[in-house]
Amino acid sequence: MTGELPRALLREFAAVLGSAHVLTGDATAGYRTDWTGGFTGHTPAVLRPRDTAEVAAVLALCTGAGVAVVPQGGNTGLVGGGVPRHGEVVLSLARLGRLGPVDADSGQVTAGAGVSLQRVAEGAGPDLDLPTRIASQGTATVGGAVATNAGGLRVLRYGSMRSQLRGIEAVLSDGTVLTHLAGLVKDNTGYDYPSLLAGSEGTLAVITAARLQLVPRLADPVTVIVGVPGPAEAHALARQAVRTAGSLVSAEYFTQAGLDILAVHAGLAAPLRPPSPAYLLLEAAGPGAAGDLATLAADWPAAVGTGAAERARLWASRERHPEAAGFLGVPLKLDVSVPAAQWVRLASEVAGVVAAADPGAQVISYGHIADGNLHVNLVPAAPADGRHEDAVFSFVASLGGSISAEHGIGALKARWLPLVRSPAELALFARLRNALDPAGTLNPHVLPR
Repeated sequence: MTGELPRALLREFAAVLGSAHVLTGDATAGYRTDWTGGFTGHTPAVLRPRDTAEVAAVLALCTGAGVAVVPQGGNTGLVGGGVPRHGEVVLSLARLGRLGPVDADSGQVTAGAGVSLQRVAEGAGPDLDLPTRIASQGTATVGGAVATNAGGLRVLRYGSMRSQLRGIEAVLSDGTVLTHLAGLVKDNTGYDYPSLLAGSEGTLAVITAARLQLVPRLADPVTVIVGVPGPAEAHALARQAVRTAGSLVSAEYFTQAGLDILAVHAGLAAPLRPPSPAYLLLEAAGPGAAGDLATLAADWPAAVGTGAAERARLWASRERHPEAAGFLGVPLKLDVSVPAAQWVRLASEVAGVVAAADPGAQVISYGHIADGNLHVNLVPAAPADGRHEDAVFSFVASLGGSISAEHGIGALKARWLPLVRSPAELALFARLRNALDPAGTLNPHVLPR
């Protein structure tokens, strides 16, 4: 069901949530458009439960009434997966904000789906930290980060969000609550459904809480930006860093083209003078970190930061790159990955691939070089009719890569999923969805069913 909701159903929602947390009309505006501005929709209501019991109650009501639901966290997604593009009800998890105490023995914490990643990191105390670091740390929430299996700047050392997951609480579309939050490191008592829900984009269940593994806070981190001629040199240096710098935390690639935009529109100062065509940012921590990075950067122009302020200045050159294309227009953000042996070809040729489809398009690329991930941000000149995605995704598939490294499939990529997943795999996805959500309530237009 889309469009207007029956008044009786709205009254039932209000009886569960309180009328102040059933939003309609203009009050839904902030929930209808994603961070890029490229995906927008409409919704008859935004439901804002405060706890798992209320999530269960409203899901049972929606399924019973045949009302489709889009779960939404901090609404920082980039592929339209949390936007009601077909008139679905929005289920906002923002009020599920309980953050438990850190378990000193296990180094774990349980966080509600609406807790921001930054709040988890700050609440970890002086000695522990949340491993996941993404640009939207302050607004991205635990539920959304788990549901999209968020990656970010430290996957090289710690893995994606799934790697931090030690337990989960979630609600099926019929209102059934699943709770598995003990945090056991070793637990072979059946299917690992918490891992299955990580990356499921709200299509199998609604995540209401997660048990997360914290890690020791980085000791004496050192950041270096190295100027290089292009992708080949950056990749070779990154691979050398992975092999020889045991304290390596991050390896990030970006270009002068992105910095030029940020200098004009955001006043960002250049990290090196004179500028280089491309850059590699490396961060390491612990004993030997400074020496490791000094050795790696010895033959190249470089800037080194050890104090917090100087490191933050260097990191800004990379962390602000997601903003760059947005200064030129409504960006199309394509996060892709390829095998290590194909990364240089991807980074070197993707702008030409885009130009063949749309000669006037502007392309800004950056990414997590050591794990094969490149973010291809582009502002189209030609109509955004799928030609850009088709060009980039077909190229990536020809290299044996993935059309989604860390953002998910969402509304943006569903049409191209058969490029990288076999018919048998897509059929399995559909069987899983139909088993857990037979009524088709949850995010029905994301992933196959």
